[in-house]
Amino acid sequence: MAAPVRTRAQGRRLTGGIVWISLFAVLLTGVVALNVAVLRTNMRVSHLDKVELQLRAENAALASQVSSAASARRIESTARKLGLVPAPATDTSYLDLGQK
Repeated sequence: MAAPVRTRAQGRRLTGGIVWISLFAVLLTGVVALNVAVLRTNMRVSHLDKVELQLRAENAALASQVSSAASARRIESTARKLGLVPAPATDTSYLDLGQK
């Protein structure tokens, strides 16, 4: 018995099948690459969100320190420690800066 001979139709079907399988493999590779890129982007966004929360907390702490350092009671206390005293009311005078 002789080996069966391939006809042109069988050859086209085989070539067409290889083309479709190759195309499907390329599309799946693209989908996987896209999913990996999205995952990396999400990880970066998550990291940046954590950094943002940390910086907001630091800003709040610094704002609190500035507020307490700028309070009138603390400034007066520091001035007294440096030997400064309030001027007596009798030594206070005002200048009239109005136009003449």
